[in-house]
Amino acid sequence: MNVRKLASFLIAAAMICVRAQAFAQGFAGLGSDAQGFAIPDHGNRLSFPADHGAHPDYRIEWWYVTANLKGVDGKQYGAQWTLFRSALAPGDAAGFADPQIWIGHAAITTQGHQYVAERLGRGGVGQAGVQATPFQAWIDDWRMQGTVRTGSDAFSTLSVSASGPDFSYTLDLRANGPLVLQGDNGFSVKSANGQASYYYSQPFYEVAGTITTSGSPVKVTGKAWLDREWSSQPLASNQTGWDWFSLHLNSGEKLMAFRLRDDKGGFISANWISADGRTTPLSKDDVQLEPTRVTKVDGRQMPVEWRIRVPSKLLDITTKPLNEQSWMATSTPYWEGPINFTGSTSGVGYLEMTGY
Repeated sequence: MNVRKLASFLIAAAMICVRAQAFAQGFAGLGSDAQGFAIPDHGNRLSFPADHGAHPDYRIEWWYVTANLKGVDGKQYGAQWTLFRSALAPGDAAGFADPQIWIGHAAITTQGHQYVAERLGRGGVGQAGVQATPFQAWIDDWRMQGTVRTGSDAFSTLSVSASGPDFSYTLDLRANGPLVLQGDNGFSVKSANGQASYYYSQPFYEVAGTITTSGSPVKVTGKAWLDREWSSQPLASNQTGWDWFSLHLNSGEKLMAFRLRDDKGGFISANWISADGRTTPLSKDDVQLEPTRVTKVDGRQMPVEWRIRVPSKLLDITTKPLNEQSWMATSTPYWEGPINFTGSTSGVGYLEMTGY
């Protein structure tokens, strides 16, 4: 068995163990006990560029880009690039003693098709990883790399590339606004019991690049949103999944909102982001997330259209997916795809739904 096959076997075995626990311990096992891993501290303050890098003492972490794109052919597209780090034990080490597992997801969404690919990697052998300075994140030949301007944040300009069966993309991202700390200065509470993560975003990217589907390249432009999050027990044990929105309003404002589903009515949190990057945290009483249409996706009923209301901001919109079958058929499957919205204002965004 060569090194790559051995790594894949070990990763698959670890993921089977996680899945076996998942039903009783929240979605994908994220509600299980922290078991010696570090726990987010409300008093800690995020520091950049260091926090763009990996945090191996925490159990789960991700670098997550979603892009709403329009091609020169006049069509809408969506693109996703994600690198997950999941730890079997706290800390890192050299070679196969390293307890870190890396998982990459990439997708292109069109009106009629969802192109999806997944990569698995083991830490300690160079196959996958993240470094803060100069910034780069990779798994095999998939890359997210900083092309930073002098004196700018490491995430101010990025190049992102990935490929899979019948698709590939190369996108250049340039931020025209600041990093945004979600929750309370980056401390994002996820349940009434106080489970939390560190969470920040860069929601101000303008995008240009090329996507290729079934051998046909198309030049695209659009908007992108990067999320960074890490924790060790981000969910309560009774939380079965989430519905998460990142919205680009045509006014230049942004909205991040999520609903974590449980057996007690759920937990909602949101953040209103002004066009210049100022934030207004919104409580569950400020935000209403209401499914309005359900359809069958991969054999399960899923809410693919939503009404979102923020009365204090006079927001009342209805979302519609570019492709209601935006299913990520990966090791832990979920729905992820671009959306359009109309109502009191219009714009584009992304919706992620897990645990259905």
